[in-house]
Amino acid sequence: MEEKGYIKYFDEIEKLQQKIRATQGENIEKAARLVAEALVNDGLLHVYGSGHSACVTEEIFFRAGTVAGINQILDLSLAGAVNAWKSAYMERLEGIGEILYQHSHAQPGDVFLVLSNSGRNAAPIEMAREAQKHGHKVIAETCVEFSLSQPSRHSSGKRLLDYADVILDNQGVFGDCVVKMDGFDMPMGPASGVLGSYIIHAMLVQVAFCMRDMGVKKPPVFMHGNLDGGMEYNQALLDKYWPRIRNW
Repeated sequence: MEEKGYIKYFDEIEKLQQKIRATQGENIEKAARLVAEALVNDGLLHVYGSGHSACVTEEIFFRAGTVAGINQILDLSLAGAVNAWKSAYMERLEGIGEILYQHSHAQPGDVFLVLSNSGRNAAPIEMAREAQKHGHKVIAETCVEFSLSQPSRHSSGKRLLDYADVILDNQGVFGDCVVKMDGFDMPMGPASGVLGSYIIHAMLVQVAFCMRDMGVKKPPVFMHGNLDGGMEYNQALLDKYWPRIRNW
């Protein structure tokens, strides 16, 4: 029988999704409560990821079916989408995370979600560190197995998970890739983007449920902008958060 790579990828991703379901429910609920409490009290969720982790932050920002009070902290020099080779080295520079935190203009009561699959580079580590230092709760989305398997690249020796109040473990694998092909040594099929989106979207759905349980009858969730009336519905949410969300 012919071996099919896409089936192997589907199978491995589904196994890891099942691991998330089996292990991460409690942490998803803890993270969701932190975010819900911030939003109920007119705070924001600030999200940051460098490199490919920035893709997951983009996936949840100004997105149909997600809560509106999300501020994506985006710097293209570290995003991996522009000058990708340079970006891979920029995220390792110490000091840059502190600058990005200051640029967020975070207010007391805001919560931070910092994403890094390896959790070893300076930018996400320092973002989480600065957020905690200034009194914010920090949620880290990372691969614990991957993170603990290699030394930090930060001079402190710390990893992203060392500055987290709640860790969302995407249950990925060392090196991220999940498919091997006979006769070829290089593994393929990165999992972190799929798994990161999976666990973060689940957490944000739970945020709306937590807000309902706190008495909010109409959680601030965006309607799809390409549905009739969608942008009109969303305008009230845009007006509410416009002064504080920096890249709308």
